[in-house]
Amino acid sequence: MTKFVAKEMKRLMGKAIHSLDMTEDGDHILVSVSGGKDSMALLWLLRERIERIPIEYRVTTVHVDVGFGSDSAEQMRSFFNEHGFDHRIIISDCGPKAHSPENRENPCFLCSRLRRKAVFELASELNCNKVALGHNKDDLIETFFLNIFYGASVSTMLPVQEFFEGKLKVIRPLYMIDERTIRKYTEIMGWPEIDLCCPTAGASKREDIKMMLKSFYRTNKKIKGNIFHALQNVKPEYLP
Repeated sequence: MTKFVAKEMKRLMGKAIHSLDMTEDGDHILVSVSGGKDSMALLWLLRERIERIPIEYRVTTVHVDVGFGSDSAEQMRSFFNEHGFDHRIIISDCGPKAHSPENRENPCFLCSRLRRKAVFELASELNCNKVALGHNKDDLIETFFLNIFYGASVSTMLPVQEFFEGKLKVIRPLYMIDERTIRKYTEIMGWPEIDLCCPTAGASKREDIKMMLKSFYRTNKKIKGNIFHALQNVKPEYLP
């Protein structure tokens, strides 16, 4: 089981990267690591992959402490140092700002936006041409429904997305991998999941969507795959 999970992670991530040319020779990739299972796995596998491919790229990682008073910064610094990752730690107040009384409608959206801004600014400072994020297959599906229900748009995250007239690319190498597979992999690796002490963790609109989808998945195992493939099989001529 251990070897199968690791092999599947590498296979699907490699397929995603190769099919969309996510990495190129000479890239300097900034990997944003929250401390969750997805970003930890992404960081580890992106660096490990360098030894198995004919191109070279450089990996730097960053953790943004969102300001809820957890010790995430120290825990991540310890992890990065232990495993020899070139890293930066950003201390911010993204969390409290996003959870201010004026922004009770959607604190997760603003927190994510502020953290992304901090990461992009660091990427510019370090001359990184790519930012890697740990979003997985479930994230893409959930975002699709979030955007329909709360954003009135038919859209989701892109596996590769250009910013600043192409000077920076965001890549999501785990977009083909199920959240459950990533969780199994991180359990095998024995990494702790860092608690950011977010007051709305487990009670967000995304969590509501996740629970709704799980109820459908229980009725038919093909539903998740069908939704994921539907995102790549859009027929605009049948949309008003």
